[in-house]
Amino acid sequence: MNDISSPPSVDVGARLRTLRTQRGLSLRALSEKSGLNVNTLSLIENGKTSPSVSTLQQAAAALQVPLTAFFASDAPPQNIVFQKAGQRQRALFAHGMLEDMGAGMASHWGQPLRVTLEPGADSGATPIVHTGYEFVYCLEGCLTYQIEDQVYALEAGDSLVFEAHLPHCWGNRGQVTSISLLLLCPSDQKDHPTERHFKPG
Repeated sequence: MNDISSPPSVDVGARLRTLRTQRGLSLRALSEKSGLNVNTLSLIENGKTSPSVSTLQQAAAALQVPLTAFFASDAPPQNIVFQKAGQRQRALFAHGMLEDMGAGMASHWGQPLRVTLEPGADSGATPIVHTGYEFVYCLEGCLTYQIEDQVYALEAGDSLVFEAHLPHCWGNRGQVTSISLLLLCPSDQKDHPTERHFKPG
């Protein structure tokens, strides 16, 4: 039996290198496009440091891929995805973790994510705007969303659904790690809300 305390992790550094080389970019070229330091990119690719969500988002934007591209695998597309607790793939970051709950299925209908955020983690200073709707359900800890001028403090069991064209941002302002379910439902299939959802400040 697999150890459910040790779910499989995506090698973010290896995925970054693959995506970069597929586009014929050198580390220096990616550095110039992303605004990230060459040494930082090299450390990430070699597994010597864990990037923050913001850092990885800058790289994703420069590579013109959604953040979920770092979850990609060689598994064929599926029409049913069943994941045992603790066994879904995850991507670790300096201040949290993302788990793709729809891995292997085309996400035209939406992108389901399990988001773990350490205290102080946030989406950055720039408000997020995208098409469609966004659904958030707090599982543990607390998570704060600001939508336009209204602040919503979610605790375990609280949920939030809103039209995603409204400027919004999020953060864990609590003292403990928060875990939430996030469903991004863009109305335009060409829209990649994960790119803006984790936009750096």
